[in-house]
Amino acid sequence: MKKILTSILTLGVLTSYAQNPAPARPQERAIALTGATIHIGNGQVIQNGVVVFDKGVITAVGDGSTPTAGAEVISVSGKHVYPGLISPASTVGLQEIGAVKATVDKQEIGELNPNVRALIAYNTDSEIIPTIRNNGVLLTQAMPQGGTVSGSSSVMMTDGWNWEDAVLKKDDGIWVNWPSYFARNFNFEDFSVTIQKNAKRAEAISALEATFADAKAYMAIKNPTPTNLKFEAMRGLFSGRQNLYIRADYSKDIIEAVKFAKALAIPKVVIVGGEEAHKVVTFLKENNVPIILSELHRLPNREDEDVYLPYRMPGILHKAGVLVGLSYADGWWRTRNLAFLAGTASGFGIDNHEEALKLITSNNAKILGIDNMVGTVEKGKQATLFVSAGDALDMRSNVIEQAFIQGRKVNLDDRHKRLYKMYKDKYEQK
Repeated sequence: MKKILTSILTLGVLTSYAQNPAPARPQERAIALTGATIHIGNGQVIQNGVVVFDKGVITAVGDGSTPTAGAEVISVSGKHVYPGLISPASTVGLQEIGAVKATVDKQEIGELNPNVRALIAYNTDSEIIPTIRNNGVLLTQAMPQGGTVSGSSSVMMTDGWNWEDAVLKKDDGIWVNWPSYFARNFNFEDFSVTIQKNAKRAEAISALEATFADAKAYMAIKNPTPTNLKFEAMRGLFSGRQNLYIRADYSKDIIEAVKFAKALAIPKVVIVGGEEAHKVVTFLKENNVPIILSELHRLPNREDEDVYLPYRMPGILHKAGVLVGLSYADGWWRTRNLAFLAGTASGFGIDNHEEALKLITSNNAKILGIDNMVGTVEKGKQATLFVSAGDALDMRSNVIEQAFIQGRKVNLDDRHKRLYKMYKDKYEQK
């Protein structure tokens, strides 16, 4: 009996040790971070600055003379304060282990699913969430995948007991996979990629056009009976309340997709992916279409392209006046490295380091329609920010020491740190 009891207690200790830390409690008193270099997120920097926040809202930002009376003063002298990084177009919280279907909840069966909501599938207990939070990613956009119309995304905080606690902006946009002219096929035997014509393209576009035309006609009905859930989910597209996110990579697909949305008078269109966006820069600028680029740390898709083209893409678009943000797309585990994508961009075309920071803070906030709440360290914005020992865009000095989400000081423990400590202790004993 004693052995059984000991085993149960041991199992309990190990189980509790492996769990994510509990979500942070609401901010109880005003906090002032003093002495840091403050990276506002809009291109400005304040040396030896002060940030004061209370009840989850920033109340003051300034130099060393900023009043801190009544606040708990935390000296972060020599450190750097940044706005929380924003990861758009992400499946973090929607899948855990790609090879285990029971942990993947990012798409539904069918081609036309505008009524599917990624929001309710967001798993706040995911062990991935603390790992991205500990590299400064404090906000993520949970996006649906699959089909031609995937569903609606929502912007989530990386701290919360459940999706109701974690949501920052519900149903911010509808996602469309634009039927491409070409389809890529990967051969696992020789790791080669072949490109062939998409035979089902015309059929897919026809179904897409019919769906959007019917949805627009539905919007004109004052009191539709019966209620159509698919069309109701699309109502915000035509009023401008929601974005239309279109995944498109080839230049011709990008042009065709934007023209499709403009013909329907959809006011807010965002291109996601955009691997050939450099070929249609003028078109994007003229139509005021922002773009969320996918992972930059990759090879170009064509053999005759500049090997550094993915690295240079943000700079090309930025210099042309296109609003551009960065994402890690399908690399949900690697989303923790989002800051380093901006770091790469800063060395390949975006000369100003603070402009590179905007790619993952204020730019992403503007694209997602949350810039009135987050994206910069400014008075009146939510206190969603973090303290780094060094340059957050440099993997050598990105050491997150403190993080706050809506003023709540979050626990920075995660699976990676626990595993590091476990194996460090093992080899130190030898």
